[in-house]
Amino acid sequence: MLKKIVLATRNQGKIEEIRSLLKGQEIRGGIEIRSLRDYPQVPEIVEDGATFSENAREKALTVAQLTGQIAVADDSGLEVEALGGAPGVYSARFAGEGASDSANIKKLLELLRDIPPEKRGARFVCVMALATPDGEVSLVDGECRGMVAMEERGTAGFGYDPLFIAPEYGKTFAELGSEVKNRISHRARALSKLCRLLESLDPRLSLPPL
Repeated sequence: MLKKIVLATRNQGKIEEIRSLLKGQEIRGGIEIRSLRDYPQVPEIVEDGATFSENAREKALTVAQLTGQIAVADDSGLEVEALGGAPGVYSARFAGEGASDSANIKKLLELLRDIPPEKRGARFVCVMALATPDGEVSLVDGECRGMVAMEERGTAGFGYDPLFIAPEYGKTFAELGSEVKNRISHRARALSKLCRLLESLDPRLSLPPL
């Protein structure tokens, strides 16, 4: 029976979001959800893939093999139409290696300074990988379409949440808060598919679709 799942990240915002989306799994399945914060011996994994899929696959497989546990990794980012899909896989380091969320947001706003609202279409993309220690990897994905705001709005969330407007609400992810965001986000949609993969490994983990 499945006992542990290791989230292949040390990003606290991402850990909290995924754990929130997986709420009930630990109780229902009697499993333990951990992260790389619990495995300090695991080195930083270089994200040098050309696609979200490549990065998610590499992270999940590496962590599964190093920890001996089922591992879940995601690679996600913001693709802006006016920038030809940038920042894309470079979303977390758009303003440079180790850049803060505020630095990345500042750079994006500067690049879009002269772009009118009607041409600021964008989408959040998330690819999740589920890997086993013996090398099996499965991929799922999710996306959420919207637009980039003219300025930061809201205080919740992380990353580009203060800029990404969900059109059906007219608010940014940071204004919506976690309860609504966790129903409509790219990560929530990918994770809904991931839960079906988990169920195939252990029927106790059955969850209703998001």
